[in-house]
Amino acid sequence: MATQEAAIDSNSEAVSSTETFDTIVIGGGQAGLSVGYYLKKQGRPFVILDANERIGGSWRTRTWNSLRLFTPARYNGLPGWSFPASGWSYPTARETADYLEAYAARFDLPVRTGMAVTRLAKDGDRYVVDCGERRFAADCIVVATGFYGKPSMPDFASELDPRIVQMHSSDYKDPSQLNPGGVLLVGAGNSGADIGMEVSATHRTWLSGRDKGQFPLRIEHPLRRLVVPILWFVASHVLTVKTPIGRKVRPHVLEDGAPLIRVKSQDLLAAGVERVGKTVGARDGLPVLEDGRVMDVANVIWCTGFRQDFSWIDVPVFGEDSEPMHEHGVCDSEPGLYFVGLDFLYSFTSENVGGVGRDARHIAKHIASS
Repeated sequence: MATQEAAIDSNSEAVSSTETFDTIVIGGGQAGLSVGYYLKKQGRPFVILDANERIGGSWRTRTWNSLRLFTPARYNGLPGWSFPASGWSYPTARETADYLEAYAARFDLPVRTGMAVTRLAKDGDRYVVDCGERRFAADCIVVATGFYGKPSMPDFASELDPRIVQMHSSDYKDPSQLNPGGVLLVGAGNSGADIGMEVSATHRTWLSGRDKGQFPLRIEHPLRRLVVPILWFVASHVLTVKTPIGRKVRPHVLEDGAPLIRVKSQDLLAAGVERVGKTVGARDGLPVLEDGRVMDVANVIWCTGFRQDFSWIDVPVFGEDSEPMHEHGVCDSEPGLYFVGLDFLYSFTSENVGGVGRDARHIAKHIASS
């Protein structure tokens, strides 16, 4: 159980009540819940703090309605409970959110929702966590906020004509949000391709960005039953930070993202989606491509990914690249501080719903031995 103690707020110097735990997990998505599962088995007093008002919130609020996972349900289970769907089906974002919510209830994990962490700092040998006027303290902190940070959009987005409907892909739900007229999707990865297929049914559509290639097999093809197990093994056990090929591939994955998985180039062509070059600026309120072409469109959807925001972490654990310094999620320079759920934290599958469990087990084991 948590303990209560008096604490002095360094900013306001007001005395407040601090809840103290052995471990605090920040983030209640698949990464945080997986860590919670193992901490619960250890019998440790811990709490999971999640900024969303409901478990699975990011899957409900930051994805479009038609989104489906790229991995079959049989590879999307968290520790202790398989995903409750046909093994070779592809769950929707909503089904994934519901699963996470049911998972927390099934294992009675102590998740506190609506707890947006504003600061993580050190007070002597102990970590302190501020959530608005609430304060928590712990010997161990697991940062499980995932690799989705703030939506990334170029500075020149503000220069577009206000009559153009523009949004990040995390705000897109369905085509009803769009103006009549053309749609420019900036970012030619999986988000751009998936959304492009949907909006092209009702709008003339352009997909802007470098072609990242594509997965050669249709993921719905019957051969997936043979191919996917092999690919999952490679992604989980070969493409890791411990292997030469994994270390070689990792920087490219982090910088460029994955190739097109569900949608193929021929699908985009058949749907009438026109591939164009990179969007580099704005002119007279309209987006401009790298070849100088001005795109007279009524809508722009920024499928430009996310950037990590660890500005709330006031602990010297970041390198010159502003990334946390860790080995398999363990921060040796700051004992008791851990990261889980980051893209390629240990392997290619580290941020996947079904791949985060191994990293979570490693972190929980390290906490138990510390």
